[in-house]
Amino acid sequence: MSDQQRYDTWLATRQEDWEARCRHCGACCGAFEDPCVHLVMTPEGHSRCLVYPARLGPHKTVGGRPFTCVHVRQKLGTSWPGDARCGYKHPDH
Repeated sequence: MSDQQRYDTWLATRQEDWEARCRHCGACCGAFEDPCVHLVMTPEGHSRCLVYPARLGPHKTVGGRPFTCVHVRQKLGTSWPGDARCGYKHPDH
């Protein structure tokens, strides 16, 4: 088994744990600047992606800016508006 295959297998087994960390703040989807057109806010103040199972790939923001939606693990080393609320970056909050 290659390193990539081992990594992919590990990611698949950890998916549930990763999903449980999300606080649905919407920061990684642009909620605090120019959000993705598929991001909606619930009455409880949480965000929800209308196309979550098919989210990866090209999309647009409400303002019309094209972007590529990626797994949050690809954004962990970056900063974005509101990322202090992110359960992936700050699991103790």
